Amino acid sequence: MKVVKFLLSFIITIALTVALSIKIQSIPPLGKFLDPFHGFWQNAETLIPEGSPSLALEMLEAPVSVHYDSLLIPHIFAENETDLYRVQGYVMAQHRLWQMEFVTHVAAGRVSEIIGERALEFDRMQRRKGLAYGAENSLQALMKTTLGQVQLEAYAAGVNAYINKLTYDQLPIEYKILEYRPESWTPLKTALLLKYMADDLSGSDSDLENTNALKFLGKERFDFLFPSRSMDAEPVIPPSKKWEFKAAPLDTPKVVIADTSEFIMQVMDQPDPDNGSNNWAVAGSKTRSGKPMLANDPHLGLNLPSIWYAMQLNAPGVNVMGVTLPGAPNIIIGFNDSIAWGVTNARRDVKDWYKIHFTDASLDEYYYDNNKLKTQKRVEEIKVRDGTTVFDTVTYTHFGPVVFDSSFPADSVNNNKRGFAMKWTALDASSELLAFYYLNRADNHAEYVQALKYYESPAQNFVFASAAGDIAMWVQGKFPAKWREQGKFLMDGSTSELEWKSIIPNNHNPQVLNPERGFVSSANQIPVAQNYPYYVYDDTYEHYRNRRINERLGKMRNIMPKDFMDLQNDTYNLMAAESLPLMLDTLDIASLSVEEKEVYDLLLRWNLYNNVNYKAPSIYERWWENLYNLIWDEFDQDGIEIQKPDKETTIDIMNNYPDDAFIDLQGTTVVETLPEIVQESFSQTVKELNAWKEEHEEEYFWGNYKNTRLSHLLRLEPFSIDKLMVGGGRSIVAANSQNHGQSWKMIVELGDQPKAWAVYPGGQSGNPGSPYYDHMVSNWSSGKYFPLLFMKNKEQIAAGIMFRQSLYPTTDTEK
Repeated sequence: MKVVKFLLSFIITIALTVALSIKIQSIPPLGKFLDPFHGFWQNAETLIPEGSPSLALEMLEAPVSVHYDSLLIPHIFAENETDLYRVQGYVMAQHRLWQMEFVTHVAAGRVSEIIGERALEFDRMQRRKGLAYGAENSLQALMKTTLGQVQLEAYAAGVNAYINKLTYDQLPIEYKILEYRPESWTPLKTALLLKYMADDLSGSDSDLENTNALKFLGKERFDFLFPSRSMDAEPVIPPSKKWEFKAAPLDTPKVVIADTSEFIMQVMDQPDPDNGSNNWAVAGSKTRSGKPMLANDPHLGLNLPSIWYAMQLNAPGVNVMGVTLPGAPNIIIGFNDSIAWGVTNARRDVKDWYKIHFTDASLDEYYYDNNKLKTQKRVEEIKVRDGTTVFDTVTYTHFGPVVFDSSFPADSVNNNKRGFAMKWTALDASSELLAFYYLNRADNHAEYVQALKYYESPAQNFVFASAAGDIAMWVQGKFPAKWREQGKFLMDGSTSELEWKSIIPNNHNPQVLNPERGFVSSANQIPVAQNYPYYVYDDTYEHYRNRRINERLGKMRNIMPKDFMDLQNDTYNLMAAESLPLMLDTLDIASLSVEEKEVYDLLLRWNLYNNVNYKAPSIYERWWENLYNLIWDEFDQDGIEIQKPDKETTIDIMNNYPDDAFIDLQGTTVVETLPEIVQESFSQTVKELNAWKEEHEEEYFWGNYKNTRLSHLLRLEPFSIDKLMVGGGRSIVAANSQNHGQSWKMIVELGDQPKAWAVYPGGQSGNPGSPYYDHMVSNWSSGKYFPLLFMKNKEQIAAGIMFRQSLYPTTDTEK
């Protein structure tokens, strides 16, 4: 009997050991993961992070000091800039290693290596976008410059110094959950990160959707429903700007649209349409201090770990503070002793599509100007965790990658002899890293302008202010000079007539210095008035935030930092102001039920601010969505991608063309009028909100209904935060929707010593077990800011420094 018991115990022990040591689908090996000495318990951190106050690093040439303030913001003081970037990489990896590596896997189309076959189609699309191809192009360009090479290699050395000392128990928890280890950091990974941002900010285009809409509507109706410019647009550059140059004339071909006998069934997923930002700067004549002030808040996905990381960099020739992207050297948005700068997305059509006429199904050659050009084949090796490696061949033409062909997507209906090739500035070699290198060191407007010459993609509106008193705005990017409507639709790739002929010279890019109105601002609206000599097009220009900002800035006097904070947190809904009166006036009040009348009265009393404790914003937003979908129900074509007209066009039609044919509903036998669909959408809204209230067992106050949340990048609920009570919304200055919004709010007051305030939705640490994982969230959601500590030098005795870390070369004795 004892033998039986022994064998039974032995078998159970073996079974448990095996079960706890293997990964089962998404569950990590539990024995290892739960091990109190090496597993996730080791990821718990204290309020003052543990770590060696002094550390020898072989890569360093001289000692480096890192002072961490009360927000865990590192202030790095180095004796040379190579060491500066080495330690920037080391510190960055120390706090955000998993995030920075995961994002580069996303850009490179390597997620399948981590999570398996379910990411395969995503990876194939990333490869076909050519992000890795573009990153390699930019890397080659940067490595040819001494500055680019030094930064990239120093940063990578710093990251690798941290990786090389990691033991399993020190790994970020995501590696333990997913059961893999970090690989060495390379300069290519930094280039991939920058292309990831380029995709997020300039990857939007509608050429294929427009082509479908053109086929569906005809040109006259297309132009009516999709105007290139809103009548009341307020461009980034004031219309009073005089352009002292002429654009070179371009010959418009007779036939500009590719022949498509069928609707296009495959289009590319678009980045979040709300990706954008606000920025502005005011002259000293409008501030109480008499010095310029600058504000910036980029609007991006609200994720954890946060997209930004705050830090100060100091070395001979540079003393700069702000935020950086984990994975890239320098400060991206920030200020130094003399200037401040910020960015918003410039939104310009820099991605065009060409229909390729292949000579046969091999895709080896294609017709071009009555010649045959050879293609290049790039074989993409996609490793699949617990699966078979997949090889996908992507064909490249001189335009760029053929995204859609007979093999992609899997259910493609394309003819074997053709495909759609993408030409996109983001895939060209570029040197954005150098732009930020020089911006970090710029002292005045001339040096700001000089730095921007290195910046090409994604195009941005760079706002500027200096202690010397200048304010400026420069719309910077690589913009092809186009004839009217070039690239608005799918083009024929068999002729050179439809190619981009030239790039707009950098000094012709829109810019303004010290405008008479005393401020500059941008919020992703159209960049210029119609007197600008070049054709400008994008179908996503913003229409409400920018006008609200300009209205407020125009009225402000004796501006103080608090006024900028109030404006960044402004929840006034200008779109509602321009649409709700018509919607309410159109309702037949007499026919409303008692319940509907109560909702109507709430809207009637609404002051048009999307505040968290109001119900009216929930009613308006839902009502607008229902009404919008009823008006444009004709666009819900099964399997055909056609974009619906934008919000301002919809409001214009409701006001000025209430009898337009699209008002009628397609699913009925009668012809509906605008009042009828307004009434129907309102009744539908009241029912839906009551159902929401019942389902969620709470009132539909805007804060509850919108439910702003910060989602972990892996969508792990325990590492995410929801139900943040933060106001605002889409098309509002405080542009915080459910999972998208103000990713960094910064205000800088220039002067003899710059002062700055900032906050972001997250924390400095990427470790969910750290108190600094989300320590800024409460202030961010309540509209409060942290004053930033900007140190003059490492000898400064500054209040708020939590601890200091000394890094020194291994040849030195310990400091």
